[in-house]
Amino acid sequence: MREDTIRLPGASFAPDPPTGGCAMAGDLTPALIDTEWWSDDALVRAGIPVIDAPFVSIGGGIGSFVTVDYLRICGVPTSDIRVLTQLEHPWESYEYLTRVSQIPRGERLRSDSASCPDNIWGFPSYALREAVATRSFKPLLQVAVEPVFDDYYTPKAGQVFEAMEREHDRISYADTVVRGQVRMVRRRIGGGYFTILTPPEGASRTRRIAYRSRYVHLAVGYPGLKFLPDLMDYRERHRDYGSVVNAYEPHEQIYQRLQAKPGTVLVRGGGVVASRVLQRLIDDRDAHGLQTQILHAFRTFVTGSHGPHAWMRRRGGDGWAYQGFNYPKSVWGGQLKARVRALEGQERADLYAQFGGTNTPYRRRWQEQWRRGRREGWYHPFQGEITGMEPAGGGVVKVGLTTQQGAQQVAVLGVIDCTGLEADIREHRVFADLLDNGGAGRNPLGRLDVERSFEVRGTRSEPGRCYASGSATNGGYFPGVDTFLGLQIAAQEIADDLAALGFCARLGPVRSTQQWWRWARGKRI
Repeated sequence: MREDTIRLPGASFAPDPPTGGCAMAGDLTPALIDTEWWSDDALVRAGIPVIDAPFVSIGGGIGSFVTVDYLRICGVPTSDIRVLTQLEHPWESYEYLTRVSQIPRGERLRSDSASCPDNIWGFPSYALREAVATRSFKPLLQVAVEPVFDDYYTPKAGQVFEAMEREHDRISYADTVVRGQVRMVRRRIGGGYFTILTPPEGASRTRRIAYRSRYVHLAVGYPGLKFLPDLMDYRERHRDYGSVVNAYEPHEQIYQRLQAKPGTVLVRGGGVVASRVLQRLIDDRDAHGLQTQILHAFRTFVTGSHGPHAWMRRRGGDGWAYQGFNYPKSVWGGQLKARVRALEGQERADLYAQFGGTNTPYRRRWQEQWRRGRREGWYHPFQGEITGMEPAGGGVVKVGLTTQQGAQQVAVLGVIDCTGLEADIREHRVFADLLDNGGAGRNPLGRLDVERSFEVRGTRSEPGRCYASGSATNGGYFPGVDTFLGLQIAAQEIADDLAALGFCARLGPVRSTQQWWRWARGKRI
């Protein structure tokens, strides 16, 4: 992994685990590495044991979880599914990202009430479940009047994780899991695929294990979160990793410094993570009587509603672009979903550019905090760029800024970068190998090119299929892939394709009703 990329739990960036200086049997040979199509005999000659599993999912995060959930509901036994992962549980990476970006289990996510990774039907919704659990009509009333008379309802992080844990146990997900780090996926002569796994040290007598499957599913999550060059430059020159931080890495020390003594903090970014960081800073200021001054740098300072025409406009003001969820709601089942599905090449990329961009929800609590901060003179939003950062001693960083008022220098106790740029898919070793040796290509946005069924274009090994879902497929025929509902829609498309191939039962009205009733009663599959 490059030093400018944040390592996420379960991601395959690191070199292969050490072998203690001893050569181990059953390792990849130069002949295998240099060959795009592998035979069974080639693996036998290399001494790599082969395990058969009809369906292999790589990643083990929420993308794998919802896909396995669909397949189990469609009648696939756990013995036919293997999930290759380094994660302890499917929500591990996601919970890490939410926690460090100031969304602990008690805070609310940016997700719709009916987007339930534990419940493919979306009923009962999170709002209804919360209403029953708290014996309050408030969540239902909020859904009824959103977003005109109240904010969009969103579930608490803890509610989502606890619900996934129950479904995890109900479908016997743990029975499908195999621990280890996936090295590569190669097409098999004769059909299907080989997935090479590096098991944990001491778990196998060989360095590698090969899983031979007809179907492969790639759901490795974010390839990585990339640092901006100015942040990396400061860290590399001054070896200071605690003062200039990315919001997606642990940075509790910044808040502790501001509690220890009065100071100024610089926040950069205009998305939901910046909103969350500001909430934490202001909550601390209110709770502890702090004198924290907050500088907030926007690259693009939005002053009002904006968009190409009256039917595609986004609210904005005070620097922010406002939108309830990551994408307009019609990308999951409306006009935009249909339009994107029909477009190719640059036309598709242009439409993505129109409805994409950095934005945050309009939440009344945040609006009150920001208005109060501007009025009282301790919250200072502005349009500007960071031109340089230097340590000034005593834990202070001197930051050079270019603003509309000209060049300025400020002294801060910390810089929190909330831009959260996503690394290129090639940063993930499995994707890199698939691009080089598996026939995969890139879509108009540079991500993994997939068909409408989420089959990775160019990788077919008849009668096998290689699928992918999640953020790595953003830019394809379906937007919103890196959301709860997007992952479920991808899983549904994959399950439908597999049903047409005879691997599982089709989820028709009768099976769907029967399976929902089992889900509602908590009956194991």
